[in-house]
Amino acid sequence: MQTDSFVALVGFIAWTLALLVLMEAERSRLVLSGRVPANGFVPDNANLSAFMQRLARAHANCLEGLPVFGGLLLAALATGATPVTDPLALVLLGSRVFQSSVHLVSTSPVAVTIRFLAFGVQVAIAAWWAWRMLLA
Repeated sequence: MQTDSFVALVGFIAWTLALLVLMEAERSRLVLSGRVPANGFVPDNANLSAFMQRLARAHANCLEGLPVFGGLLLAALATGATPVTDPLALVLLGSRVFQSSVHLVSTSPVAVTIRFLAFGVQVAIAAWWAWRMLLA
C-alpha cells in the first residue's frame, strides 16, 4: 500500500523531473529552430527569455529542497515513521508545486511573497517532521 509519504516523495521527484523535461523540450525547440546553438546554453538560462530563467530557477529550487524534504520522507519510509509524515505529506507536495507554479508565472513582489509563504509552509512542515521523528 502506498502511503501519502510515498506519494509525496515520488510526486516531488516527478515534479522536479517535469520541470526538467519542460526546460529541455524548450531548449531542444530553440536548437532545432536555429535560434540557439547546442552549446549556447548557460545553467541559469540567463541568455534566454525571462520565462526560461524562471523555469531554471524553479527547477533549481526543487533540487535544493529535495535533500531536505525528500530526505525526511525517505527516512520516515525507511523507519516506519510515516504516521509522523503522512498527515502533512500531500500538503508539502502541494506547497512545492504551488511555489514552482507561481515562480513560472511571475516575479512580481506579490508573486515573490506568495512563493515565500508556500516555501515557509514546506519549511515548517519539515521542521515539525524532524522534531517529531527525533523525539520518537
